[in-house]
Amino acid sequence: MCGIAGIVNFSNTKVHRIEKKLEAMNFLLKHRGPDGNGVWTNELQSIGLAHQRLSIIDLTDAASQPMKTENGNCIVYNGEIYNYKELHEIYKNNWSFKSKSDTECILAAYAKFGNECLDYFRGMFAFAIWDETKQLLFCARDRFGIKPFYYTIVDEVFYFASEAKALLPFLPEIKTNPSALSEYLTFQYTIGEKTLFEGIKQLLPGHYLTIENSEISIKRYWDINYEIDYNHTEKYFKEKLEYLVDDSLKLHLRSDVPVGCYVSGGVDSSLIHLLATEKDADNNLAFHGRFNEYKGYDESQYAQSATDKSKGKLFIADIIADDFKENIRNVIYHLDFPVAGPGSFPQYMVSKLAASKLKVVLGGQGGDEVFGGYARYLIAYFEQCINSAIDGTHKNGNYVVTIESIIPNLTLLQEYKPMMKEFWKKGLFDPIDERYFRLVDRSTEMNKEIFWDQLDFETVFNDFKQIFNNESNVRKEAYFDKMTHFDFKCLLPALLQVEDRMSMAHGIESRVPLLDHVLIEFAATIPADIKFKNGTLKNLLKSTYSNVLPNEIVNRRDKMGFPVPLKEWFANELKEFVKEIFSNVNTSNRDFINTKEVLSNFGNEGQFSRKTWGLLSLEIWHQLFHDNADYYKNLLND
Repeated sequence: MCGIAGIVNFSNTKVHRIEKKLEAMNFLLKHRGPDGNGVWTNELQSIGLAHQRLSIIDLTDAASQPMKTENGNCIVYNGEIYNYKELHEIYKNNWSFKSKSDTECILAAYAKFGNECLDYFRGMFAFAIWDETKQLLFCARDRFGIKPFYYTIVDEVFYFASEAKALLPFLPEIKTNPSALSEYLTFQYTIGEKTLFEGIKQLLPGHYLTIENSEISIKRYWDINYEIDYNHTEKYFKEKLEYLVDDSLKLHLRSDVPVGCYVSGGVDSSLIHLLATEKDADNNLAFHGRFNEYKGYDESQYAQSATDKSKGKLFIADIIADDFKENIRNVIYHLDFPVAGPGSFPQYMVSKLAASKLKVVLGGQGGDEVFGGYARYLIAYFEQCINSAIDGTHKNGNYVVTIESIIPNLTLLQEYKPMMKEFWKKGLFDPIDERYFRLVDRSTEMNKEIFWDQLDFETVFNDFKQIFNNESNVRKEAYFDKMTHFDFKCLLPALLQVEDRMSMAHGIESRVPLLDHVLIEFAATIPADIKFKNGTLKNLLKSTYSNVLPNEIVNRRDKMGFPVPLKEWFANELKEFVKEIFSNVNTSNRDFINTKEVLSNFGNEGQFSRKTWGLLSLEIWHQLFHDNADYYKNLLND
């Protein structure tokens, strides 16, 4: 787990002050790898690689990066290849290993298989290899986007880095990408390669990039396809799920330093913690964040229930409004740009606590998108059930759950009545893509605060439909799979950005065992009527591990992610703090935000509305990066 960066000149001539530029990039990535750093350039100084190291596997200098081979190839790498021991065995007769690292396994696999080496890796990764023989740069990102990879091209020079901020010194100007902003205001994340920084793109999950003969080529090497297996019973799927989760967890526990767990009190993180402690009692440290200033935001009793059963030790971060004041700028800085919901703030605080105890933490990320854990799936599906019952089409195979069977689980929606009220105001029984878009669209809350005429929301909707209705991945009538697939492709990478940045801000590695590609490929074959049986969210996961999880966690009806008391804070402790941020001398000059309307409508939102959070995050982002552009330029000066 580290920070990587690099520079390639398309003209194959010397890059002016290349080492200074690489050092500046390393400086901006230092938090990702506090255990060491290195820089390498080729003889012409037309290419350079930089690395910040967080030592997890093979703590010796032999595993330091940039790592160079005898034939001149060189790699910088961020992540973990969990099956590195098996790869060592496979390649040891053809490769003279100098270290016990997973980094060297990538070099060995690339030497044997070229670009197809990616098929052999189980893990999270973003790396770049300079191939001296072919005069080629080969870059790749893991299948789910757990590890980041950003790049920009300025004056025929290609720059890449683990974080977008490390590319800012090279941009002619720091500007907002209006297309990406339209996506952010809609979903609170972007759904493609664009970022909020104009000129900076991300390499998408499951893709690799090559630069050869001054030309860039980007190709997909992996995708998820819902080829449903109707030939096996629920018992078979449960048994195979247990086997694959166990296999993934064994790999994810490989480390030369201690391993702990985030435990939120929900099914996924509690399960990972309980299974990890079963494998080794030394993996018993758990970390949780709670808010106890206001009723309804303290979930620590569930986290305690999980650690009581595991006989683990629970460390709790008690988070208050003053923590928000002191840390929110750090949160946005480390995120690079606003993404997802306010859960990034408590995640930052819990990661800070975890970093005081160890270097590696396991989390439950991915369970909601893979096994169906969001309440909106139930809302959308309930409407479709009503529609099918009225039309008499509920027996045509399009519906995995009948209206009769879903009713007992509707108590889950008690906290979502305001959301449902808005959802059903218009468009009832419209096509499923339009309805689901309305469920995830957050831009409707910002009627007056945004200068809408400067943004393009029609394109956002069309891009959404292209992903949602992609029949090469999900069959047309599979409503449940369509919803989970969209979130897997678009929301999950945003949540993984939060997972990566909030942990790396404190120099710790976050691992996500539920996101093993062998497990995910299997999960995509499970029929929706087993995953979503009787309208039960995460039915298969809960029923498979009902003997492992405490009953109070399996039967929870109130899990809402990582709820933050923003409405209460913004009305009380943080009211003046927020107003002060929006009264900054530069806010009146924002291209897309009507700050006057933000202040006049401040506080007029529902319990779990994200309007103020989204706008506040944008404004802080502008202040940190746009208003501070000279700082990044000056990093290149002596």
